[in-house]
Amino acid sequence: YRVRVRANAQVNDRTKVTYGISTNSISFADNSTASNSDDNNIYTDLANVDYNFGGNNWDLLVGRYEYDMGNGHGYGFLYGDTFDGAQLQYHNDKFAATAGYGKFKEGSMATDTDGVKTGYGELDGFFGGGRAAGSSVGVYYNNIMPEGDSDNFDVWGAYGSLNLGKWNLLANYENYSDLKENSNGSTDDAEVWIGKLKYGAANFATPKSWDAWVEYLNADDAFADSEGNFVGSTLSWRNGNLLNNVKSWGVGVDYTFAKNAQFQVMQSFASSAKDGNNDPGEETRAQFVFVF
Repeated sequence: YRVRVRANAQVNDRTKVTYGISTNSISFADNSTASNSDDNNIYTDLANVDYNFGGNNWDLLVGRYEYDMGNGHGYGFLYGDTFDGAQLQYHNDKFAATAGYGKFKEGSMATDTDGVKTGYGELDGFFGGGRAAGSSVGVYYNNIMPEGDSDNFDVWGAYGSLNLGKWNLLANYENYSDLKENSNGSTDDAEVWIGKLKYGAANFATPKSWDAWVEYLNADDAFADSEGNFVGSTLSWRNGNLLNNVKSWGVGVDYTFAKNAQFQVMQSFASSAKDGNNDPGEETRAQFVFVF
């Protein structure tokens, strides 16, 4: 289980302050006493000021916020978690341009004391319903700056999200410069391909609403830690070696069984390693989510 609490303060018509605390994901099977478990530590995962100006078309976000690589419109494969930094965005109903700088705070990219840093930018276009509800396409770039002697590396990505009635089709591609090591010692760009088709929309405010989806992931063998986990703290429901050096399918269903209460289930299948013979095991995940 995990618990998150958020507090939002509308200071004035242009300024909002957000503060959030969270626990880690905690297992009921933990053999330590509940009061002494390290996993029970509560930490601050949000602490930021959001300021709108220029006719509400400009937005400045400063502090600790959730940074989703791809600006929340793509799959969020490499990173989607707590981030310390600053972000400036211009947006209207047809277009958005975003630039930011800061450091990752979770996952493999935050193992050093100071955190791995990145500068990022994104361009998004919206159509068929506007920025909030329509289809969108976008491109994004990150220059990631590891600690120590490691060289910086570039990430280029592109996505398209198409809404057709109750259907949504998402396609996402990412390229990582010179991070794929070949058997002869040379390096190539590592690539990730993702496709996801969803029908319906499970809405927390609408009981009995639901959606079902199927996805496909193709990720090169690169930049994994000692446990085989992909660099960063991904937004994907997948874990471990189902994110790296893998071709894999997944299916899922989300169902709102009561207002503000949802059941979600996900299953991987037909997963295989791209290089080598050690195919990953499949993952089954089921969870209840309550919002209040």
